[in-house]
Amino acid sequence: MSFGGDLRLAVLSIPSSLSAITQAADVRFNGDRPWDLRVHDPALYPALLRDGSMALGNGYVRGDWDCDQLDELICRLLKAQANKPLSPQAQLRDLGRVLRDILINPQSLRRSYVVGRRHYDIDPRVYAAMLDPQMTYSCGYWRAATDLPTAQEHKCRLICEKLQLQPGMRLLDVGCGWGSLAAYAARNYGVEVVGITVSAQQAQWMRERLSHLPIRVEQCDYRQLAARDPGQFDRIASVGMFEHVGRRNDRTFFGTLDRLLKPDGLVLLHTIGSARTTRRIDPWIDTYIFPGGRLPSALELAKGLEGIFLLEDWENFGLDYDRTLMAWWQNFEAAWPELLNDSSTEFFRFWRYYLLSCAGFFRSRQGQLWQLVLSKPGRSAPYRSWRPARQEVMTAMQQGAAKPEQHCFDVEETTARHQRIEGPHSQPQ
Repeated sequence: MSFGGDLRLAVLSIPSSLSAITQAADVRFNGDRPWDLRVHDPALYPALLRDGSMALGNGYVRGDWDCDQLDELICRLLKAQANKPLSPQAQLRDLGRVLRDILINPQSLRRSYVVGRRHYDIDPRVYAAMLDPQMTYSCGYWRAATDLPTAQEHKCRLICEKLQLQPGMRLLDVGCGWGSLAAYAARNYGVEVVGITVSAQQAQWMRERLSHLPIRVEQCDYRQLAARDPGQFDRIASVGMFEHVGRRNDRTFFGTLDRLLKPDGLVLLHTIGSARTTRRIDPWIDTYIFPGGRLPSALELAKGLEGIFLLEDWENFGLDYDRTLMAWWQNFEAAWPELLNDSSTEFFRFWRYYLLSCAGFFRSRQGQLWQLVLSKPGRSAPYRSWRPARQEVMTAMQQGAAKPEQHCFDVEETTARHQRIEGPHSQPQ
């Protein structure tokens, strides 16, 4: 059969319910725009009705369909609410996932290590190729940045300034990843850091590369730290980890941080959030990327911390995650020729779908990125919210040094200020 015959068969096989959804999203099957789907196997259509986003992701990885601008496709579909179940079978399956979360704790202590093995303990070259040189695997801060390394450095500085770090303080980094925040804080603010991660590869990476800094890493769940380190901390940061806590564990999480934090301390929570409260999850992401991952809504987040912490500050820069993910994809795509010999085309498509579909999720505004600053109710010192564009330009003007073209992140000024507080452990690696 000719290609034209295959295409006509594909067009004729599109169920009306799918056509209605794609029309609402301004997406076409076998269209010629960059965000249109080019279907190679008409079996995709009934699979989409039956299995929804699971079929969409698996079909792409298999090569059943293609799309030049996959990120924009996902953004348009999500804006049109196309991620709802489309058939009775899909609705039952969705209900089953909800009931499972009610009856079983997907983020139990035993299960917490699954995501470490499944997602983080893969070939480390993938992350080395994709991320910035400091291996920062969370959203960058692009307000004054034009490249990924700068955006990640600015994010680390934003966190440290919001936490009001001072030399000699003790900082706990919950979900420390490969240690980029820990290293930045130790070098530039003179603090001692304890980092925890459930990933064996991340813990080993930090021990091998950051041993010259005042940083200790523990491979453990947040619920296990008190047994290993009974002391308290001046400051606590949790970056990109709260997504793995789960709503039934929120009170345990915040209660644990409360016990680990000194009375006058501060907590910074950096987390992906959901624009609305829902029990629905993306089954493809839950199965292959972040098992047990659950995104809090603003309502759920506030409910989890109420009565334990006071909310001092809340910032949203969710669209910066779209830009971060696109930068990760560009890095991964550029490095693919070097990874190809030890990987497969299927993995390339798998990773492309992961990164670009998540970029579309944030672009649609269904996904948010929040930074909260929390304090204990008994803290007496006032807290002043910190933003670089407002605070640094105002300070420079008061000092008579501001220039109209001065950037809110002045690299030379930042370096000089940090050098004044650096200790003997703060030399670059």
